[in-house]
Amino acid sequence: MQATITVKGKVIGQSRPPFADWSIPFPPDFVRPGDQVTLRDLITRIVHEEIDAFRLRQQERRLIRILSKAEIERGGAAGKIDMGGRDSGELQQEVDAGQAVAAALQAFEDRFYYVFLDGVQQEHLDQTVFLKPDSQVTFLRLVPLAGG
Repeated sequence: MQATITVKGKVIGQSRPPFADWSIPFPPDFVRPGDQVTLRDLITRIVHEEIDAFRLRQQERRLIRILSKAEIERGGAAGKIDMGGRDSGELQQEVDAGQAVAAALQAFEDRFYYVFLDGVQQEHLDQTVFLKPDSQVTFLRLVPLAGG
């Protein structure tokens, strides 16, 4: 079994998370003796992993799939049965990894979200973080008050 880092999301005032928990492989190249990993490095790695996952989802939606009976039933219950096979504009979205990372880092600096690593709030992008092969990273998004 491969070690992973679990990524979670929460939004203040909402009971449902903004996305389902997901995991990234624990990066063996990330933590070598003497290496120091910063929060900036960790956020960058997570953004790149999500970009890769997004691109894979786009590619999979271009393929026509044969659906099992269970997949058809789940799709019917959800109100949409999707076999893929589209090559529409929505599947042609390009993601600039540099811009995505910059936006994520700027949003952290602007306090749009907080980061907790194994339950401990991380406050500075350039502080060293200590990862374990079963670490949990939680992104807590803040919701601005109306009119304030």
